Amino acid sequence: SSGINAEWPLRPGKTFPKDDKTKPCHLTAFMGHKAGMTHILREVDRVGSRSHKKEVVEAVTIIETPPMIAVGVVGYMETPRGLRSFKTVFAQHISDECKRRFYKNWYRCKKKAHTRTGQKWADEDGKKSIDADFDKMTKYCVAIRVLCHTQPKLFKLQEKKANIMEIQINGGEMADKVAFARSLLEKPISVKDLFAQNELIDVIGVTRGHGYNGVTFRWGTKKLPRKTHKGLRKVACIGAWHPSRVCFSVPRAGQYGYHHRTEVNKKVYRVGVKGDPNSASTAFDLTDKPITPMGGFSHYGQINEDFLMIKGNVVGPRKRLLTLRKSLLVHTKRVALEKINLKYIDTASKWGHGRFQTDAEKKAFQGLLKKDREAME
Repeated sequence: SSGINAEWPLRPGKTFPKDDKTKPCHLTAFMGHKAGMTHILREVDRVGSRSHKKEVVEAVTIIETPPMIAVGVVGYMETPRGLRSFKTVFAQHISDECKRRFYKNWYRCKKKAHTRTGQKWADEDGKKSIDADFDKMTKYCVAIRVLCHTQPKLFKLQEKKANIMEIQINGGEMADKVAFARSLLEKPISVKDLFAQNELIDVIGVTRGHGYNGVTFRWGTKKLPRKTHKGLRKVACIGAWHPSRVCFSVPRAGQYGYHHRTEVNKKVYRVGVKGDPNSASTAFDLTDKPITPMGGFSHYGQINEDFLMIKGNVVGPRKRLLTLRKSLLVHTKRVALEKINLKYIDTASKWGHGRFQTDAEKKAFQGLLKKDREAME
């Protein structure tokens, strides 16, 4: 199985926001990995609400979002049966992380994927054909999408294959879109170029899997009395004699979890930048502390790259890949437009009852350890 993967070409995201040509060209989605959760303290700014001007504690999710790399441009044209991909242009250089995704078996394959497409950029005839493809996209296409991949080497996970997705470019005329897409090729795309604080976004991912489960766990049906024959975690009657089949609405046992879900209107509380030692500090809490809690996020580790802090929970376990998409709606409600003013971000250990926010605070309270004293001597 050393041939090129049959899954290619990849399916794009399910839906992208409606295009508005009056806005400048911009990307509409990004990919990140769920790291874990913590909590924050903030003052509510919502006139008329009972909690207006009061402090609330809210749960937040941290999603690590290192830069993505653009490696291709896909043009879509309109047909009577919907959109159809018209032209695809790949970048000159494609990393091994990305090429791994095109093969089932990396160490046995010839690693030749996209060598010819890269050679096109080197000679004059090839450059002419690439320019012709971009011109055709400008003339015939109604949507332009950029092929982007993640960089597994920055995530410190077990993964080596990059995840690839098509991200639509919205805003501007078609010629602007093509020029914008071409300018992105082989360049890193940062999450702060897409999302900002106080923005509402949609999170798309696969939920935590629970395997094959019965009706009591899967549907929350009432357990039968204790003396029931052949088990009591069942549905007693699964329907009338007629219609002589089981209705779709009757709870049955089966797969629970590991389902593809889209959750809308998740508020961005903070956009963190790589290398910021004060990424968890606020105007009220001036302690120098990064977003990683003491001992790291359990079953994930340190946050070393850019990150997003999202209000509430998101689908899936930690390390799960998530697609972050710009909202499909225009938000006008006061709740949606509320400005977030964080007072405190918790960085205590998530493994047990965390008492200290930073390592320095712990040492100041407990005193130096023997190894610390020996290091000082």
